[in-house]
Amino acid sequence: MRILAVDYGDQRTGIAVSDPTGLIAGEAFVITEWNAERLAERIAVECSSRGVERIVLGNPVNMDGSSGPRSEKARAFGALLREKTGLEVVMWDERRTTVEAHDILTANARFGKRRKQTVDAVAATLILEGYLGRR
Repeated sequence: MRILAVDYGDQRTGIAVSDPTGLIAGEAFVITEWNAERLAERIAVECSSRGVERIVLGNPVNMDGSSGPRSEKARAFGALLREKTGLEVVMWDERRTTVEAHDILTANARFGKRRKQTVDAVAATLILEGYLGRR
């Protein structure tokens, strides 16, 4: 089962896709789109072209586990993804994934523009790896 993970953002959204067996993270990339409706449509195209069967959407809950405005926005986007793709959307606790992504990029000497363009893809990969590891 191929799984697609999403690190949803206002300007850039990280995407990571598992291998066909759903065991390891594979390709990761960023979609630049500000409009949630158009973003959901672009993700639906990616899901269809790659044979994705499930979406894992990062849920940015607060450090104390409560839901804030970003979490509510992610849940609304999850509903939109379900509508556009017809796929199951699993909400995944993404606390600290962006911080970890920045740490990974720092350790690999990625700074400036190059870093900004990849941090969301790395965060999506961390979401996917967390989900796959839990399965």
